Amino acid sequence: MDKMLNLTGRVLIAALFAAGAVQKLTDPGAVEGLLAGAGLPGWLVWPAAAFNALAAVALIAGVAPRFWALALAGYCMVTSAFHWLPDDPWQMSIVIKNWAIAGGLLVLASQGPKADHSAGRGRDHS
Repeated sequence: MDKMLNLTGRVLIAALFAAGAVQKLTDPGAVEGLLAGAGLPGWLVWPAAAFNALAAVALIAGVAPRFWALALAGYCMVTSAFHWLPDDPWQMSIVIKNWAIAGGLLVLASQGPKADHSAGRGRDHS
């Protein structure tokens, strides 16, 4: 059951980043605007899209899940800065969602790549 929950969680989180990759690839202007507003070059949308897509596939496939979970947690925290507009409740809700997603990714990373949940051999996380 734990393995199924882990896979389901990874797929659901990956869906967010896959959608982000599709959004960046089909409408790069929105992200380019955010980047320009932060004084960054618009072409960074392309490596961000590639990172989103690669991370999504890796999470679903279970390839280095700890690495990708940590990388994506950092990505969520960094990109929340683009939405830090205290006078805009909608943007602030995106900041909180990014932090919450980062928290879930840190929990995923804490499980390690080969968490053993079999009877009597599970890792003690206390």
